[in-house]
Amino acid sequence: MTAESTSMLTTVIMLLLMVVLLYFVMIRPQNKKEKKAQEMRNSIEVGDGIVTIGGLVGRVASIKEDTFVLETGSDRVKLRMKRWAIQSVEKLNMDGDASADAKKDAKKDNKKDAAK
Repeated sequence: MTAESTSMLTTVIMLLLMVVLLYFVMIRPQNKKEKKAQEMRNSIEVGDGIVTIGGLVGRVASIKEDTFVLETGSDRVKLRMKRWAIQSVEKLNMDGDASADAKKDAKKDNKKDAAK
């Protein structure tokens, strides 16, 4: 091998290493994040609380293939939206644990008010 071919081989190896590093540092984590977000969007059920990308907060009233109906506020305004617009999901708690936590918080507040 000549010095030129060795230099060319070293350059190609370095370029390949940089591409592999780019894949593991940027592309792979982004794909994992997208997959997790897609699983979250596919797991929504009627009654779940959600926040959309635009900042709307409400409960899911119904679900179709790629859309859902978001019910907001006490006046029951209903908006049809695409699934991809979901930013986060708060699962509906059927166990009643949330109500128990709320009761504990209310008792603590009552004790603080009585102490004053």
